[in-house]
Amino acid sequence: MAVQCRHGTATVRERTGKETIVNFKRVIWIVLDSVGIGEMPDAEAYGDKGSDTLGNIARRRLMKLPNLCRLGLANIRPLTGLPPAEAPLAAYGRATLASPGKDTTTGHWEMVGIHLAKPFPVYWHGFPAEVMEEFERRIGRSTLGNKPASGTEIIQELGEEHMRTGSPIVYTSADSVFQIAAHEDVIPLFELYKMCEIAREILRGKHEVGRVIARPFTGEPGSFTRTANRHDYAVPPPPGMLLDQLAGSGVEVYSVGKIFDVFLGRGIRQQQKTKSNADGMAKTMEAMEQLDRGLIFVNLVDFDQLYGHRNDVEGYARALEEVDAWLPSLEAKLREDDLLILTADHGCDPTTPSTDHSREYVPVLVYGKTARHGINLGLRATLSDLGQTVADNFGVQISKGESFLPKIA
Repeated sequence: MAVQCRHGTATVRERTGKETIVNFKRVIWIVLDSVGIGEMPDAEAYGDKGSDTLGNIARRRLMKLPNLCRLGLANIRPLTGLPPAEAPLAAYGRATLASPGKDTTTGHWEMVGIHLAKPFPVYWHGFPAEVMEEFERRIGRSTLGNKPASGTEIIQELGEEHMRTGSPIVYTSADSVFQIAAHEDVIPLFELYKMCEIAREILRGKHEVGRVIARPFTGEPGSFTRTANRHDYAVPPPPGMLLDQLAGSGVEVYSVGKIFDVFLGRGIRQQQKTKSNADGMAKTMEAMEQLDRGLIFVNLVDFDQLYGHRNDVEGYARALEEVDAWLPSLEAKLREDDLLILTADHGCDPTTPSTDHSREYVPVLVYGKTARHGINLGLRATLSDLGQTVADNFGVQISKGESFLPKIA
């Protein structure tokens, strides 16, 4: 492969001998999971009127985000205590979630060009008897729970009974998920994962939830803690999405965090699971050492998992500051032909009574040393604009979204 860089573009000679012009040889795309930037017009229909993850946190707690502000975060819209940059280094804007819903799968799928006609089903009162009876029959055990709940709270509530009976804990949330919690000393990981595979087989048709999730935990009654051995079983994405197109064109994709699980590994050549935002940031840096050309696709999940769902405003604000403090190190590793994208998949406002995701716009910050600075990308009609931009950069196309590459390259 021969590469010649000129003014932020590269000529890449593929194994076929064909030359493809790419503007940026490498894209680092980071999803700040649940960092929404204000309610969408239909938020009330989802019970999310007034939700504003970034805005409400900023009103509650003074944050120091100098590096995000330097890129243009506060230029997207006013945020209390966060000054807009006079000359933003990044292109900036907001993106609309065009699909119905507000969960991880919906947001990530839309980014890569998949729009849902209807949302994945949710179960406000637990799963119906037809599902649970079949699940219990096939795993050979009774279950506990079967209700919407916080994952940390339900293991404190039912963990002791689970250890006594051996019955796994099944719970859901306002997201389209079927979650199975089990103590690693009571139900070994391989058996818990098998239970999830069985649930995934059962949950088809009208009950096809977005994800089945293994939620192992350890500890003693009163002090149970979830482990890093979570595993997601997502619905297979329809063919033709961005990661398929990149793989078909020989563009390597390296995933960090739960990206691999969300897309069932489709089109992904290398992957790293993560234990925390800090671990995800470190592994993003490792990926940048290993991948010379292609897409590094990252999800930093702590905002959502640890703070949004627990209404922990201080924890959420601190996590934002930690990512902000990391950005100079990330920027120092960016090459002349790199493009950095920072965005989110939905909201999860920790200041509202709800502990669920929220129907919000997501921020878009796009930075490259040779990209145009300070471009206002405005309000994008869909998260697919991000995927189409990445596709455009690598010489492929997806079925949804409008590329903003010409505005920044």
